[in-house]
Amino acid sequence: DNWAFLYAQRLALKQELPLHVCFCLVPKFLEATIRHYRFMLRGLQEVAEECAELNISFHLLLGYAKDMLPTFVAEHGVGGLVTDFSPLRLPRQWVEDVRERLPEDVPFAQVDAHNIVPCWVASPKQEYSARTIRGKIHAQLPEFLTEFPPVVRHPHPPSCPAEPIAWEACYSSLQVDHTVKEVEWATPGTAAGMAVLKSFIAERLKSFSTHRNDPNKAALSNLSPWLHFGQVSTQRAILEVRKHRRNYKDSVDAFVEEAVVRRELAENFCYYNENYDSVQGAYDWAQTTLKLHAKDKRPYLYSLQELEQGTTHDPLWNAAQLQMVQEGKMHGFLRMYWAKKILEWTHSPEEALQFAIYLNDRYELDGRDPNGYLTLVSLCPAGCLWSICGIHDQGWAERPVFGKIRYMNYAGCKRKFDVEQFERRYAPTH
Repeated sequence: DNWAFLYAQRLALKQELPLHVCFCLVPKFLEATIRHYRFMLRGLQEVAEECAELNISFHLLLGYAKDMLPTFVAEHGVGGLVTDFSPLRLPRQWVEDVRERLPEDVPFAQVDAHNIVPCWVASPKQEYSARTIRGKIHAQLPEFLTEFPPVVRHPHPPSCPAEPIAWEACYSSLQVDHTVKEVEWATPGTAAGMAVLKSFIAERLKSFSTHRNDPNKAALSNLSPWLHFGQVSTQRAILEVRKHRRNYKDSVDAFVEEAVVRRELAENFCYYNENYDSVQGAYDWAQTTLKLHAKDKRPYLYSLQELEQGTTHDPLWNAAQLQMVQEGKMHGFLRMYWAKKILEWTHSPEEALQFAIYLNDRYELDGRDPNGYLTLVSLCPAGCLWSICGIHDQGWAERPVFGKIRYMNYAGCKRKFDVEQFERRYAPTH
């Protein structure tokens, strides 16, 4: 279920050539910890096994793509290179670095297998809000939201087989924090991810439209880790969920809105706004209001350590933080509350954004994702710029610290769901 992979095989079949799949394992990536790397690597083991069954060579290369791929291309006589897409700064730089180092006669193509409507096709500019991109995406879904052709057993074997992968050596090559442990609820790999999708459709989809904002109800898809690591395709999830629209129209429509429109809005923002992870990326009205209120007295001030340990005065915020630390996932509704309180309890909007992105990327299984910088939907990470900087939102009634940024408080949460029930579930053990 990957258009870049399918395109590469199509090229290889047309030229009657073997097909190689390479994954370059970098020693560190943003705030990723062993929690993230183990999830990714265990998923890649499944990919390697599938490739072997399909007569396709899978290579795990230890190092940065710019150092590994040009050499691989030369040594294997590779005639063309295809890569996937990410709108984030670092992966885009990796692509550019490889492009500069490839021989001139080796074509290099990039396919957006990350989105259903390719990012640069959905819109040629940064969109202001979901309202302005929704129609553009829906107009193009009939062309792009199609069934995948199958990957076939490749008829052209490589001249020399891929070297066996020393998976344990991969772990020892990493330069990441080993203190953030793996989570128990999420088994890596496509097979496990598809099982979660199946359980969502069978058990939770019916209540998605009505209960997705209640952290005490099991109504979410819980798919975000598998979507983030490419182990389940968003397009596959939408194709399967849409089959049930006749029975659960409101839920299916809500899921499509979040998994397609809001998710691709986040990709659009990161692709067209180079300041996607800073206050400078916000609209002028939001930057102005935040600056006007930057010196306002904060009711509480917490250090990064106090926030990380969930030791604030607010039991709901603490419970949400501990859920993220323990499970690698925070409920979508609480991610808004969580980020907005960080704005309220830190010295400046800049510090709030820095802390929120750090915590999200360190603990969320689906951290370091375009959605983490922007949107706030049930299957995406904390939308730091939406919550703190008002991206894709509007100005609200002015108040201290927040200015015109949308406000959330404890009393508002109590009106929406049983706050105490959630607090008891994640109460500190000490």
